[in-house]
Amino acid sequence: MTTGTSNELRQKSDGCWPISPDRIDAVARCWLVAAPVLYAWDLWGQTRTGLTNGLGRPFGDDFINYWSGAWLAWHGRIADVYNFEAFHLFERALSGPDLLYYHYGYPPVLLVLTAPLALVPYVPGLALWLISSWYAFYRALRLAAPGMALLLSLATPALLVNALGGQNGAWSAALLGGGLMLLDRRPVAAGVLFGLLVYKPHLGLLLPLALLAGRRWTAFVSATLSVIGLVGVSLLLFGHEPWLTYAGNLEVLKHFILEDGTGVWHRMMSVFVMARHFGFSVEASYIAQAVSALIAAAVVARSWWCDDPMEIRYGLLVLGTCLVTPYLQDYDLVVGAFVAVWLLALQRRRLMSRSVTQLAMAAILLWPLVNGAVGKATGFALGPLVIAPLFILFARVKTGRVS
Repeated sequence: MTTGTSNELRQKSDGCWPISPDRIDAVARCWLVAAPVLYAWDLWGQTRTGLTNGLGRPFGDDFINYWSGAWLAWHGRIADVYNFEAFHLFERALSGPDLLYYHYGYPPVLLVLTAPLALVPYVPGLALWLISSWYAFYRALRLAAPGMALLLSLATPALLVNALGGQNGAWSAALLGGGLMLLDRRPVAAGVLFGLLVYKPHLGLLLPLALLAGRRWTAFVSATLSVIGLVGVSLLLFGHEPWLTYAGNLEVLKHFILEDGTGVWHRMMSVFVMARHFGFSVEASYIAQAVSALIAAAVVARSWWCDDPMEIRYGLLVLGTCLVTPYLQDYDLVVGAFVAVWLLALQRRRLMSRSVTQLAMAAILLWPLVNGAVGKATGFALGPLVIAPLFILFARVKTGRVS
């Protein structure tokens, strides 16, 4: 972090940081050294047996799904993408015989968006995936906090979680956070970004409600047309069969990963999975999720209808989305960097005390880093117990200064 950035942080904090900017800068610098080392060490461990760790985990982890799906789709083997057995055999040939069962759980629109991966080999493809997604995340953060975007985009702990999993959290954060920051300045572009998020539709569940309640008609139409265009392109390229097979696969994946996903539940952060961990039945857990979703949707709709300050509306939308979807993993919280920026903005406007701001920022930024470890150690998914208080915090801000 440059001296200029440190000075800017001092100015923007208005002297209200409980911890000095210099100390924050020092911690961030240490993390920027430690995180790449941790990631390189993790990658090295995934080369013990071919391109696996010898225990079923491939080099780049879930990235193997994105690369394999793109390669198969663009080499005339689209049917194999949604055939569990054929997909597994292809990935075993790529990484080694010890590979566990991985799968392609995304709609065919993602095969259109990831077409460039089919043009590069697997290992360089991983580098392309991570670097390009980080850059998109960084550029989106620049719209929210130009003076601290570089440091924050590199030092967000969830970004390491995302990289370790070879996942798409940085892409989702760039699309959702970037779209929100462009919404009032360039609504057509914002709508396009929102539309691209259709590759992960459960993260866009509240977007139509917010846009309609906020009377952002241009962005709503732009997003709708973007979704229609992407789906149309996928139908023209691949036909309707992949969509039908994908829909059928969702039922299987919903049962094994969401409803009985004991092997991955520790990474989950949704109300549904928390309820399952506490011993609720599947039906009762869905009821708990539905109640959470309805409350979150009502609060978000009211905030956008009343045209609350930007930081409040955006924070409620992002955190509300986390409370609405039953499928939420720790790497999805890369978007928490935007929440941290909006929290800091509320503090600068004297709508939130410095102690509350610090605690809230620490929660949204650090919890994804420890979520999996806490889940394994305790046997519980406690993410909603972090997200829900932050959601309530944003909802309370407009009623007065939160101390």
